[in-house]
This record gives sequence, C-alpha cells and structure tokens, in this order.
Amino acid sequence: MLRYLLVLSRPRFWFYLAGPVVVGVAYAADTVPDLFSLPAVALFAYFLVPANVFLYGVNDAFDRDIDEVNPKKEDKEARFRGGRAVSAVVVASGLLLVPVAALLPAVAYPWLVAWALLSVEYSAPPFRFKTTPLLDSLSNGLYVLPGAAAYAAVAGHQPPLLAVAGGWLWAMGMHTFSAIHDIEPDREANITTTATALGERRTYAYCAACWLASAAVFAVVDWRLGAVLLTYPVLVAGIVAADVAVDRAYWWFPIVNTVVGAALTIGALWRLTNV
Repeated sequence: MLRYLLVLSRPRFWFYLAGPVVVGVAYAADTVPDLFSLPAVALFAYFLVPANVFLYGVNDAFDRDIDEVNPKKEDKEARFRGGRAVSAVVVASGLLLVPVAALLPAVAYPWLVAWALLSVEYSAPPFRFKTTPLLDSLSNGLYVLPGAAAYAAVAGHQPPLLAVAGGWLWAMGMHTFSAIHDIEPDREANITTTATALGERRTYAYCAACWLASAAVFAVVDWRLGAVLLTYPVLVAGIVAADVAVDRAYWWFPIVNTVVGAALTIGALWRLTNV
C-alpha cells in the first residue's frame, strides 16, 4: 500500500506544492535563521508529501470513471484503489494541516483555508471545478497558496498581492497545459474542461496568454522576476513551432519548474545575504 500511496502522490510533482513554500520563505526571510524557522520547516514538510497525498487522493477518488479511459493512468500514474485504509490515509493527510497550522501565526490561515477548500472542491461535489471551463483553470491557483502562506507565516504580514496574482496566472497556464493530453479521455468521459472546450491549438494559445500575463505582472514587482517567467511563453511557442507531442513536452515541466523555482529562490537568497 505504501508503494501505491507513493505513486498516488505523484512524486514528480511534489515540488509543485513544496516549491512555492521555498520561494515564499526565501522572499519573506529577513535573516538566514528565518529560512529554517519552525513555520518554514513545518510548511515545507507538510506540502512536500502529505499535501500531495491529500490533493491527488481526493482527485483520484472522484475521477475513477474518467481514469478508466485515461491511458496516462496505465503508464505514469495509478488508478484509485479505494478501500478503508487508503481513504483513511488520504483523509488523515488533509487533517494533518490542522496541527501544522497551530504552529503558524494567524496571518497565514486564510491562505491555508483557501488551499484546503480548493483542493477538495476542484475534484469533489458540489462545485467540482475541474468540470467547468475556466473555473478549472482559475481554481488551480491553489498551487500558489502554500507559497503565500509561507511568506505570511515567516514575514508576519501578507505577501504582495501582485506577486500572488502573477503566481496565480502561472498556475492557470500550467494546469491548462497539463490538461491538453487529457482532451480525448475527458471527451470520451463527457467531461468538459478549458482544454476540451478550446481544443489543442487554442489551448496552447490560452497557456501562452496566461504565462505572458504572469510575466507582465511579475515584472511590475521586479523586472527580473518578469524576465525569468518569460521562460514559459517562449517554451510553449517553441513546442508549437517544433510540433513536439504534448505527451512528451508535458514531462519536461517538472524539470523546467524546478529550474525556474531555483532561479527565483537564488535571487531571494542573494538579496538576503547581501543586505
């Protein structure tokens, strides 16, 4: 069961939640010890593994019918097993956020509550955002919320709203790009998403627009942040121009996101060590 839960948690994507925590902490810290404060370590530990078990466990539990016709589940991911033990671990992983929150200042709570709600309602009724075009994309700003919570917990005040907005736009583009190779399985299952509504070519354009907007918003915060975020629209333009199969390009993004996140973090650490 442990092996199954590991696969369910999508190890390749662990840093999609934990990475924003690292970036948020790096920009919030005033001193080097702040980087290793109790709130920083607790949030990183939670969003590295338990949060992924919870997020993807809920997703898989409510996507059983869809996943039956999705070939990705045969090659890269696991179909939901069900059973009391698996369900209990998924629920416990979600509830673990409560003692983690107890270690944080209250200023971080709104971001954590928003993350928990979106993590459930993206997949579960009554809202099930993933089945409504545009709302499926908008709701995936949930991936930025751990970073906002980390910034608030370490800095003691809310993060810049423009930075949150820029990150939200990035997450919208990332989510919708990841949905391109699910277009046919989703259509077969009668699931309507932003990607199924737009079709492959227009979805590429939508992703590029989200990522261009993200770069522009981050550039208002700091032009160097905007320059780093231009990686994404340039990359999607290259994928389209070279006619790279989306099934292949999709698996590049964990590496791309790690490199971009590292660049953002190094920039923050450079600022910190040169104050």
